[in-house]
Amino acid sequence: LSSIGPCVSLPADVSTVAGVQGLAAELTRREPKLDILVNNAGAAWAAPFDEFPESGWDKVVDLNMKTPFFLTRELTPLLKAAATGHLAKVINIASIDGVSNNPQETYSYQASKAGLIHLTRRMALHLAPERIGVSAIAPGAFASSMNKEARDHADEVAGRIPAGRVGTPEDMAGAAIYLASRAGDYVTGATLIVDGGVTWARG
Repeated sequence: LSSIGPCVSLPADVSTVAGVQGLAAELTRREPKLDILVNNAGAAWAAPFDEFPESGWDKVVDLNMKTPFFLTRELTPLLKAAATGHLAKVINIASIDGVSNNPQETYSYQASKAGLIHLTRRMALHLAPERIGVSAIAPGAFASSMNKEARDHADEVAGRIPAGRVGTPEDMAGAAIYLASRAGDYVTGATLIVDGGVTWARG
């Protein structure tokens, strides 16, 4: 969550609607408006097809797809309050695994990110008349606690990326700044792929 000015970070379990509502209520108590909302919370789960548990499905789909919808909905009044002289912005963090398949058995993750990409389009159409721009970023390999392979074996991963390297914080920051700024005001419902060419190399 961020607004023009200091970034606002509030602890909450946003995997449930009750947690989302609590977070939104607390932010509303602290701030009169919200210029930029980045839906970045996420989870992944891998298990063989025949053993994939319901808990692994629900945890991932709830956080990756349900939470961005309900959090954006709860914060829409604050986004509208900010959308006066400029557009307010919502940026959903998707994944290239929602665009093309990877070989890992991360069924709920890939489905949830594909769903988030389509949800971004639907939300964008609804919120555009309110001067709220909605778009998404689909990152490829970035070093993180979720992508431990890129974090711990960057050189090996880089060999499978056409650009020859894993992503850097500057790559994601540049994409987010573009979409959040005036430069991205005419981008509506689109998903910006930031992956060094991996999606197109997968075929």
